[in-house]
Amino acid sequence: MTLHDLPTEILYQIFLSVPPASIPTLQQVCRKFNDLSQPLLWRHHCQSNYHHWRPEHEIHTKYAQSAAQVNWKQLFRTRHLGDRAVSQELESILASQTGRIEKAERILAYGYDAKDTLLRHLDVSDDAEDVLARRYYSDAVLGAVHRTRAIEEWIKLREGQPVSLEQALAAFDQFVLHDRDGDLEETCASLDYVAESIRLQNPEISKASPQKKAQLIAGYLLNKKLTGVEADSQYHNLQNSFIGLALRSSERAALPLISVAIFCAVSKRLGLVAEPCGFPFHIYAIVIAPEGHDVDGRPLQDGSETQRIYMDPFRSDTVISKSDLEAQLKAMGIASIDHEEYLSIASTADMVRRTAMNIIKAIQSTGQIHDINVSAETAYPESHGALYSALWVLLLLPEENPARPASARYLRYMLDHVEQQFLMDISMIEKFAIPLFEGSQNQEQLRETIRVIRAGDLMPKTVKPRDRETLRSVHFKVGQVFQHRRYDYQGVITGWDVECAAAESWMSQMGVDRLSRGRHQSFYHVL
Repeated sequence: MTLHDLPTEILYQIFLSVPPASIPTLQQVCRKFNDLSQPLLWRHHCQSNYHHWRPEHEIHTKYAQSAAQVNWKQLFRTRHLGDRAVSQELESILASQTGRIEKAERILAYGYDAKDTLLRHLDVSDDAEDVLARRYYSDAVLGAVHRTRAIEEWIKLREGQPVSLEQALAAFDQFVLHDRDGDLEETCASLDYVAESIRLQNPEISKASPQKKAQLIAGYLLNKKLTGVEADSQYHNLQNSFIGLALRSSERAALPLISVAIFCAVSKRLGLVAEPCGFPFHIYAIVIAPEGHDVDGRPLQDGSETQRIYMDPFRSDTVISKSDLEAQLKAMGIASIDHEEYLSIASTADMVRRTAMNIIKAIQSTGQIHDINVSAETAYPESHGALYSALWVLLLLPEENPARPASARYLRYMLDHVEQQFLMDISMIEKFAIPLFEGSQNQEQLRETIRVIRAGDLMPKTVKPRDRETLRSVHFKVGQVFQHRRYDYQGVITGWDVECAAAESWMSQMGVDRLSRGRHQSFYHVL
């Protein structure tokens, strides 16, 4: 018996182990081998080699179609060539200190198609000669890929395009992901899984009344620790404002807003209409009965008003009466005529803004914002990325009329973040932020700042020798462990500047010139 004589099914299983680069050679052996190599084999390699795709590919739609309807070979070729181009650009970033921003922008042009390649470089062996640099720059560019995807969702929201609440909130996770799971698509997949789990545990849920269905969903989420927080002392923890983290955490880690968002997203997947309610200082869920029926599933008389109930999935699975909520509003001093405004459906944009403010409050409450260079941070999510996400929201989705020029009060902080932490985001500032200041002086200042940053990136870095005169003013050494005299935290020195080299805005904010020797003394980088 020869290989040619084997049954087709066995041959196909053997061919699955053939490297993609060898398939064209395999196809030339005979017609049978050629037929077996098209198109199922190419679809298999697309699925097994590439897990992240640009939305434009509509990859889930393609996977649902028959293999013959899609040119899988061409699709794999496109990804393979992109993979190679991204790797070449990354190698160039590692090889030279100049032009890194432009090279990163060429990678960003591939969008989410670049993610698999960058993750592979991030996973480089500890024994690699350039392990630290490769991981650092792979992570820096991957972060820009993630953030671009998030900002695109908020731009849609700004322009009035439909964006689901869970996607708009999952965009915050994109700013703190690094190489972890939990991006937009994975968050939606997690919600799909939760909804399917509820359906399997409650086979009759599709026949249940809206109220019964809402209580089943809220009870399940509480029982599985997907809503609420573990203790009041943990309420302001930074991670509680990220929906992706809440879905993957082994403990309760969801503020009321995130709890309601999870409840609404799962309800939608189970055929129940639920929306967030813009109540002051807390978020409730509004469950809306189907047209023509009440919340118990009974038919309504013609002309009857659509019924709704209120739920608090953050705390319980019981229904909250509207009169109780109205009593709370009255106790807050809110006039009865304004009650309906606070008991109505809140917009997705409003929920995103409130999440941004929750993030800022969480960072302030833990003292992580007082000094970007020396603050002690939680391991995950890190505060730089979290604060940066909130600044983008406040810039893109201001409470005032979006048609007006964007507020400039957040711009200084954002630019400080870009210069210190997110240099690869320059193209995002140009594409998404500059148009917000059309016709204003801020727009020209922004363009000039970007021009200076780009010019600096193109200049070769000069070597600064450490002569005795320089070292005389530097009192501490790299590697020394210390305890801060004022803030009491422990740290290790990782670098130093003979004089303060931070941006003018940072020096002004931190009062550097009010120190005894001002900016003309050694400053230290610490971990």
